[in-house]
Amino acid sequence: MTLTLDGDDLAACVSCGLCLPHCPTFRATGDEARSPRGRITAMRLVVAGGSPMDAPFVDAMETCIQCRGCEPACPSGVPFGRLMASTRAQLAPHGIRRRVYRLLAVPALVRAASLVAAVGQRLRLVPSDRLGLPRRLPLRRPALAASGTDVWLFTGCVMDAWQRPVHVAAARLIESTGNGVALPPRGAGCCGALADHAGAADEARRRALATMAAMPGDAPIVVDSAGCGAMLQHYGEAIATDAARRFSARVVDVSTWLTEHRDQLPPARPGHVRRTFAVQDPCHLRHVQGAHGAVRTLLAPYADVTELDDDGLCCGAGGAFSIDQPELADQVRTRKLASIARSGAQAVVSANPGCSVYLERAGIEVHHPVVVAATAAGLVEGDATRGR
Repeated sequence: MTLTLDGDDLAACVSCGLCLPHCPTFRATGDEARSPRGRITAMRLVVAGGSPMDAPFVDAMETCIQCRGCEPACPSGVPFGRLMASTRAQLAPHGIRRRVYRLLAVPALVRAASLVAAVGQRLRLVPSDRLGLPRRLPLRRPALAASGTDVWLFTGCVMDAWQRPVHVAAARLIESTGNGVALPPRGAGCCGALADHAGAADEARRRALATMAAMPGDAPIVVDSAGCGAMLQHYGEAIATDAARRFSARVVDVSTWLTEHRDQLPPARPGHVRRTFAVQDPCHLRHVQGAHGAVRTLLAPYADVTELDDDGLCCGAGGAFSIDQPELADQVRTRKLASIARSGAQAVVSANPGCSVYLERAGIEVHHPVVVAATAAGLVEGDATRGR
C-alpha cells in the first residue's frame, strides 16, 4: 500500500516544535511519534518510500485526536488537519466501523438504539463507559417543532437522540429574537463528521450531500454541536463545488448567531441566581471555527465565567477517540480535569456533545451554553443552571 499526500502541505512543516505544547497526545506521553511534527515526519518517510505503512505508522496516525490545536500555533500554516484526514482516508477504517457510520444516517435507528441502551442502563446491563455512552441516556425526549423559515436548526444524529434539550433551548433562544426556526426533514441524519474523522471518506461525502439536500435555500444554518458545525463548514472544501461552498457559507455556530442578535435576547428572569462556570472550549469550536469567543458573550448576561489555564487543550473525547484509544484518552482527560479543579468553578459549559459526555463520565457537571442562557432567561422549564 502506498501513501499519496500533497507535497507542498508536507513541505510546509519546518519541524520547529512550536506545535508540541498544543498537542494533547504529546503532552500526555512525551512521545515524539505522537506529536504533529513527528506524525508529519512519518508521513514524509512513507510517501518517499523510505518507510512502510507498518503497525507503528498506523498507531501514530490512529492516536491523533484530530483536535487541530497545532494549526493556530503553527507559524508556517501547516494544514495538519488536511494531511491527517487524507492519511486516515487512505488507511481506511474497518468494515464494521463503516457499517456503524451508515446506521448514523438513519435517525430512527439511532433513536431506537438509544432507547434500548437507556433501558439497558436502568437494568444495569449496559457498560456505558466502555461504549462511550452518557451516564444516563434519556427514555423520553422533549418535543421540538418548527416555527418558521428564518433559520435552519441542524439537529443531527446522536445529538438529537442524546441531548434533545439542547436543541429545544437553542430554538427558544432563536425564537425569542423574533426569528422562526426550520428543522431538517425527519429522515435527515448524521453530518458525516465521525466518518470523516475515521477516514471513511466515501461515507462522509454521502452524508454531506444528503445534509445539503435536507436544508435548501439561503437561510442561515445554525448548529449547536461544535463538531457538526465544523464539518458542515468543511463541505465547501471537501466537496469543492459551488453549491457546497454556498452551503458552508450559510453555516454558523449557535453562540455566534445569538451574539449577533444579542440586543433581541431576553434578560435573566427575576430571581435568577448567577452561577460561575468554567468554559471548556471544544476543539472544533476553538481551533477550527474560531468561534469560542461568542460563548463568553452569550453567557455574560446570565452567568459568570472563568477560564481554564490549559490554553484550550483537548479533553480527550475526540469523536470516537475515547472509545478507540481509552487509555490515551483518559490521560488527556486527566489533564483537563486538573485544570477544571484549579479553576474553582461550580460547573462547566461545553458546546459539543462528545466533550460534555466524556467529562460527565468523570463526574463533572456540564451544561451546554444555550441551556444555561435559556434557563436563566426562563425560556425552558426547570433550571439546569442550579445543578442536579
